[in-house]
Amino acid sequence: MSDPSPGASGDETATIAAGTMEPMRSPVRSWANWLFRDRCTGGIVVAQWPNAPLTLWLVTVAARWVFHPRGDWSTIVQVVGGIALVIWATDELVRGVNPWRRMLGAGVLLTLLIGWALGR
Repeated sequence: MSDPSPGASGDETATIAAGTMEPMRSPVRSWANWLFRDRCTGGIVVAQWPNAPLTLWLVTVAARWVFHPRGDWSTIVQVVGGIALVIWATDELVRGVNPWRRMLGAGVLLTLLIGWALGR
């Protein structure tokens, strides 16, 4: 006669938490699910296709790298890129789909503010 207890087949994924009917989860898996799980769709989200502010920032980075603007043009490109990145980071901080995206927005915003405070 076979043993009907959970995990008896040698499959550790079948282990049931004591006193519940829920499968046990490793702390790493639980932490990763909390960090990366989209609260609306349930999918895992680490990165997404860039939205308009991030795309604009990427264009300004490419423009500085390719064209090496000088004088007023350099200032304009730098300010437009900075504003676009602040908008993107604030949007992620406020409306990010998971804690990872919100922390990413906060980290970028903090890095920008520190850089500006140090005059970089």
